Amino acid sequence: MTIEMVPKKYFSHMEDTDGLFEIRVEVGNNIFRVFSFFDKGNLVILLNRFQKKTQKTPKNEIELAEKLKKEYFHEKGKQQK
Repeated sequence: MTIEMVPKKYFSHMEDTDGLFEIRVEVGNNIFRVFSFFDKGNLVILLNRFQKKTQKTPKNEIELAEKLKKEYFHEKGKQQK
């Protein structure tokens, strides 16, 4: 992974998660976040997005992203059999 090439302001690892990253997108005065993760270090998988209005990331959004990541790998595993 070469995440060092993207400024931390726009792409950062979410602490206390199993490989989730947060992408920051500004549209006018609005700031949106998109959770993502790497599959085999090369492919970036985009998950849920939400509008962030506070400093702290909502716990329910992190939980949803973690659930979607597990579902992704579960479905991927079924397809490879």
